[in-house]
Amino acid sequence: MFLDELLEKGQNTYINKAKGLIANPQKILGLVNIAIKKANDKKGNLGEVWDKLQLFFELVIAYSKGEYKNISTSTLITIIGAILYFVSPLDLVPDFIIGLGILDDAAVIGYTVKKISAELDHFNHWKKTKTQEHPL
Repeated sequence: MFLDELLEKGQNTYINKAKGLIANPQKILGLVNIAIKKANDKKGNLGEVWDKLQLFFELVIAYSKGEYKNISTSTLITIIGAILYFVSPLDLVPDFIIGLGILDDAAVIGYTVKKISAELDHFNHWKKTKTQEHPL
């Protein structure tokens, strides 16, 4: 329980910043590009949350491009807040602390997934349906 409270407090710091980005798709896409680069650099350290983080990126990109709108504003802000936390070098455990710096990022991503799992499932279903309708 203590860990959940700590993670929520850490993420909430970034929620207000996320609210400022919500109306600016270009800034959101810029943030996601930075996060994708960091995620690719840290892939081996992200473990189980790697796939969920990729789903966050895909959802935010689809939303920013106007392709996917079936998401509540609060969920979108929560995801953007988690991405902001992820890219921030100074969070609960600074990223420069080798071996530990990415653990809190992974924990915030996992915590966020738990909070918004239903909407992530809806997006994942939408994404699979879209892929089936328009295969590459």
